Amino acid sequence: MTSASSFAAGLGLPALRGATLAEVDAAAALQHRTDRKYLVPVDLAQTFVRLLADSHHVLDLAGRRTTSYVSAYFDTPRLAAWHAHVQGRRRRWKVRTRLYAEDGLCRVEVKTKDGRGATVKHALRIPAGEHGELRARAAEFVDETLSGASIPVGAGQLTPAAEVRYVRAALADLAHGTRVTLDGALTFRHGDRTAALDPGRVLVETKGGTRPAPADRLLLRLGGRPVSLSKYVVGRSLLTPGLPDNDVRRLARTHFTAGTSTAPLLERTPAA
Repeated sequence: MTSASSFAAGLGLPALRGATLAEVDAAAALQHRTDRKYLVPVDLAQTFVRLLADSHHVLDLAGRRTTSYVSAYFDTPRLAAWHAHVQGRRRRWKVRTRLYAEDGLCRVEVKTKDGRGATVKHALRIPAGEHGELRARAAEFVDETLSGASIPVGAGQLTPAAEVRYVRAALADLAHGTRVTLDGALTFRHGDRTAALDPGRVLVETKGGTRPAPADRLLLRLGGRPVSLSKYVVGRSLLTPGLPDNDVRRLARTHFTAGTSTAPLLERTPAA
């Protein structure tokens, strides 16, 4: 499954009840949350979605049930963010701009970890034309957020480190305030190197509290197993020859393929 329409149809999303962005945000915004990730075969993802139909709504954006994401990640020249994650440091962090391609919306986002290991996401809306850059307002936001999390890195030290693209469907349990996302057509690029997730796999993420949600228990019953996986870390591991080997890299070699491309980094995707 590669296109947004085939991804939605292949997962059976048209059969689910729809919910607006306002409804999903009101019930399950989850800026402070615990994420659990699973790499599952497409047929397992199809069964998972079907069994969630009674408890979950799918985010519906004027009839569209997926969104194409383009994320530009930033790191220091020595890849401090990458190393912090791979080494399991308590003060891990990520900085990115994220473009919602069909809508022409863009945000700069900073993700950190709190003292208990939960993910805290901070976001600021910026013009779509600033995607892939940290201009003055975005840089100030990054500096304030990282400083507030006691991370000694500033926006002036950061440069574009990888581009990540994928198609996402978002499901929400409006009664219990939890969310599930399903990502397909996942690709990475840096310079002339590219990598991609096996098209027969879907990356499922559950976003909720410290205890596993019903969706997690369902996935486990279906045979899914949690994996430690960061899109940026996996992508950079595949795209950068000579980085130290690690568990993430071994996982990436099992489910991803790498190659080269002449297309430029951060090629613009126009809004529909």
